[in-house]
Amino acid sequence: MSPLVPLGIALAALGLWLALRLIREAAARTRARANYFSAVRSLFDGGETRVQPTGFPRMTGRRAGLAFDLQAIPDTLTFRKLPALWVLVTLPEPLPLDATLDLMARPSGNEPFTRFADLPQSLPTPPELPKEIAIRSDDATRIPPPDLLARHADLFTDPKVKELVLSPKGLRIVILAEEADRGRYLIFRDAEMGREPLSPARLEPLLDRLAAIRKDVLALMDPA
Repeated sequence: MSPLVPLGIALAALGLWLALRLIREAAARTRARANYFSAVRSLFDGGETRVQPTGFPRMTGRRAGLAFDLQAIPDTLTFRKLPALWVLVTLPEPLPLDATLDLMARPSGNEPFTRFADLPQSLPTPPELPKEIAIRSDDATRIPPPDLLARHADLFTDPKVKELVLSPKGLRIVILAEEADRGRYLIFRDAEMGREPLSPARLEPLLDRLAAIRKDVLALMDPA
């Protein structure tokens, strides 16, 4: 028997093992992404989850009578130091506001989840907010009173909070939920994220904050 025959068999076996391993890893990655919001379902009274083309889910549900919408958006654009996973927590309940007010921490102009750069008017940052917060609006003359921002300025003491949006259509908070592992990304270009589900402890304060902001907006805009 040629000595090359055992080598060929060994290489074929190795190739088969690698292929099976890749298939298993791909399946596990698909399951992990699709279940990213599975741990937070208990925070809502019912709801619906559908998987987006990215493999991550979008979830809607009701909490304390209010409708919420959750989205997980991966950001793997090359200009970022590390790929990121953003979570958009939205309260799409109409508000008596006449303009959109958008607060963004450290804006780059390339965020894939926002209309911040499209809003035409830039506003000064109030002293209550960190200096790295930029503010834009589509009508600065019709934004909510400054007291409202001052009351919720502590939201941005969390360095993972990226954006707060107040609009006639509702409210939104965007957080940086995860970044790709630096070592694996730099060496293997592995940008996989979402291996672990979003935790209820991370999400619940954001839901409560949005409900509190909504309550304050209603009180300020309609004191009666």
